[in-house]
Amino acid sequence: MNNIVPIKWVLARMCESDIVIVDCRFQLGKPLSGREAYKESHIPGAVYLDLEQDLSAPVDPDGHGGRHPLPDAAVLADRLGKAGISNETRVVAYDDQGGAMASRLWWLMKYLGHEQVYVMDGGFTAWKNAGCPVSAEQKIIVPARFLATVQHNMLVEVDEVRESLGTGRFVLVDSREAPRYRGEAEPIDRVAGHIPGARNVFWAEGRGPDGTWKSADEQAARFAGVGLSQNDDVEIVVYCGSGVTACPNVLALREAGFSRVKLYAGSWSDWISYSGNPIATRDEEHQSKA
Repeated sequence: MNNIVPIKWVLARMCESDIVIVDCRFQLGKPLSGREAYKESHIPGAVYLDLEQDLSAPVDPDGHGGRHPLPDAAVLADRLGKAGISNETRVVAYDDQGGAMASRLWWLMKYLGHEQVYVMDGGFTAWKNAGCPVSAEQKIIVPARFLATVQHNMLVEVDEVRESLGTGRFVLVDSREAPRYRGEAEPIDRVAGHIPGARNVFWAEGRGPDGTWKSADEQAARFAGVGLSQNDDVEIVVYCGSGVTACPNVLALREAGFSRVKLYAGSWSDWISYSGNPIATRDEEHQSKA
């Protein structure tokens, strides 16, 4: 099955006993807005997981690990269990941020060895616009046991990225908007630019005009625009500002048939926390043509 499921798929299965629907809505700069939106209205039976409280670790004072560090695997496994998620559960994640937050949960669960996790296409607004039911009632959660089997091969650390520069070991994909990639604007992090050699593919362009995810062929075309082909024997490392909006690009690459895809979870905010790391501020040869 694909990693992205349509609203009709969720509607038909939402009451099945092995399904847990997770509301991941979150707005950067407004940390309470997602939980407040959930309390007001959500898919019936959905539980809420917060990007910063549940799906990230506390920020290091030195900035190492980035603005949204990966949560400890054991801590996250315990949190998933408290949300009623076991190793047998089918998990459906949704948000209202173009799939960025839902993709974070999708990636984290894959990282913990859980395969049955999906992102709902279109998000909560599309669910409501389709006339599907919503509720303000919060589900009574029966805790479960979730055991993590960490997939270390899905992740790269800053040292690996630094040592790979100029060697061709990785192809780096920067998921941020082009002005941030080029160093022309930086509204969030203290330093502008990108990791030298990175190719720019803005994550939000993985969706069509109606807000739904593009097809596998269309996703493949996005990455072909920066010289990437499924037939290439290369490892792709995806990053963004803090490791969150890189996740929808990881998902898009998977949908397009790329198998050797890793996440640099600390991303740009981690990279610039080390004073010796090189920074580029010009267009690279393979910047996205999209």
